[in-house]
Order: sequence, then C-alpha cells, then structure tokens
Amino acid sequence: MSNPSDHEQTAATPDELREQVEQTRAELGETVQALADKTDVKARAKEKTAEVKEQTVAKAGELKAKAAQAAHQVQDSLPDQVKEKAAQTAAQVREKTAKAGSVWEEKAPEPVRVQAAEGVRAVRDNRKMLVAAGGATALAWLMFRRKKG
Repeated sequence: MSNPSDHEQTAATPDELREQVEQTRAELGETVQALADKTDVKARAKEKTAEVKEQTVAKAGELKAKAAQAAHQVQDSLPDQVKEKAAQTAAQVREKTAKAGSVWEEKAPEPVRVQAAEGVRAVRDNRKMLVAAGGATALAWLMFRRKKG
C-alpha cells in the first residue's frame, strides 16, 4: 500500500481519506488494466498484424507508383518505330492466339478443355497480382540492363 510519505500530506479528515482511497483505487484500476493489456498476447498480435499490414499496403502503393512512373519513362523514351513494331507484333500475336484457340476448341479432349478453362479463370481472378509480378520482373530486367550497359 502507500505510506504517508508517498503523499504530500496525510488525510486530516474522513472526507480527505475517502478521496485518497478513491484516487488510489482509480490508479490501481489503471495499473491493473495496463498490465492486463500487456499480457493479452492475442490482442497485441492483432495490433502488430494491423500495423504491419498498413505498412505493407503503403509500401506496395509506393512501389506501384514507382513502377508506373518507370514504365511511363521507358514508354516515352521508346522511338516511334519501336512502338509501331510492338503494336504490329501484338496484333500478330492476337491473331495467332485466336487461330490456336480455334484449333484447341476443335481438337482438345473435353476434360483437358475444362481443366484449361479453370486455369484461365484462376489467372483472371488473380490478374492484378500477375500483372504486378510481370511489371516488377520487367522493371528489374530494365534496371539490370541499364546497370550492365
């Protein structure tokens, strides 16, 4: 408990004594609550998880912005001939992909087509993650080439 030396003055009246008891009781309640909070591992883990998640989301946003900026810089620095060639190549790839899809539909067995359709659905469902991974890979490749050259 507390000694009279703990307070500036000792209680002179019963009312002052009651007030000191109430104040001590309130301080003890706060102390007990603080100790309970420190021992609640599950709550502390949730708080830490939320904090780390918030930091991760912020960092991902920063990286996404940097990747977009780098992609724009690379795109802006490409000569028009390269852009045109890329557009032509993309058109050819789309055309050949469409032809391959037709052949696939005609000749692939039904179970294989079903399984492939499920794979395509999974890719579509995770498109953002795959695009981000592809962008990060392209960015890393460009940075490696820049350092090498």
